Amino acid sequence: MSTDLKFEAVVIPVADADRSKEFYTGLGWRLDADFAFDNGFRVVQFTPPGSPASLQFGASITTAEPGTAQGLYLVVDDIEAARSELLAAGAKVGEVFHPSAPGAQFEPAADGRVTGTADDRTSYSSFATFADPDGNTWLLQEVTTRLPGRVSEATYGSVADLEEALRHAAAAHGEHEARTGQADENWPAWYAAYMLAERTGSELPQ
Repeated sequence: MSTDLKFEAVVIPVADADRSKEFYTGLGWRLDADFAFDNGFRVVQFTPPGSPASLQFGASITTAEPGTAQGLYLVVDDIEAARSELLAAGAKVGEVFHPSAPGAQFEPAADGRVTGTADDRTSYSSFATFADPDGNTWLLQEVTTRLPGRVSEATYGSVADLEEALRHAAAAHGEHEARTGQADENWPAWYAAYMLAERTGSELPQ
C-alpha cells in the first residue's frame, strides 16, 4: 500500500472531561483543542511531550465505559527519569518492573512482575504504569535500541511529503531570520534540525 496511514490520535473514555483535562494539564501535556458544540458533543485533545500521536476525550465521543482504555504505551528513553518526572507532576506511578512471563506487563495482579529494570536494561523490557482519574491505564516502556525498521529518525514516504516538510522549514526559517535580523548562512543545518524535530515531535528550533 503506497498511501500513508498515519495513526495520530486515540480516544479514551472518561466520565468527567473537565476533571480529565485538569489531570493531563497537570502532567504538562500539550492541550491541542477543546471544542464544545450545541448538541452536547465535546472533544478535548492532548499530546504527550515528544509524541507524534495524541489522545482525545470529551462528551458523546465514545460509548465505551470510562476507564476501560488499558495498556496505552508511552515509550521513553529512560524509565527512571520519566517516572520521576511524572511523579513530580502528580501522577501515581507504580514501581519500575520487568515481566518474568510474557504479557505480565498487562496483568497488574500477576506474579510475573519483578521489581526493578530488566537485566542489563534490555530494550523493550522495563515498564511502569499509572492511571488517570477514571482508571485508564498508561504503560511506560523503556526503549533504548529499536528493532530493525522501527526508528525515530525523520523519514518521508513520498516526494510530496518531503516537499511539504521543506516548505514548512522554509517558512519557519524565514521567521527565524526575521527574528535575528540577519541572513543565516548555515541554513542547511537549520533546515535539517527543523525537519527532524517536526517529524519526530520534539521541540522545534527558533
